[in-house]
Amino acid sequence: MNTKILGNIGEAHAEAYLKKQGYKILERNFKNRIGEIDLIAEKGDVITFVEVKSRSSNKFGMPKEAVNFHKQFKIKKVAESYLLSAKKYYSKVSFDVIEYMPEEEIVHLKNCF
Repeated sequence: MNTKILGNIGEAHAEAYLKKQGYKILERNFKNRIGEIDLIAEKGDVITFVEVKSRSSNKFGMPKEAVNFHKQFKIKKVAESYLLSAKKYYSKVSFDVIEYMPEEEIVHLKNCF
């Protein structure tokens, strides 16, 4: 399975997981000139920016390890843009990572960075 297909499957599973946890999905694959955020969700008064990392195995490390400082910086910049455009600049926010590997439980790492 190629990485694009696996990524799409992982995002679909992550979205379903978040919905079961009571999150409302606000955006999928929100993009601007800086970058992209996989999922933007809301639960209570917190807006959650979610990076979904999918791997077929942990042979080359855990999925979360791919969310390095550079990726975190880009996600934060895209999140700022989203908050301004959605007029939600005073919202509480969380930056989460969801790890997806087939045949494994989804791992939801909350407020990671």
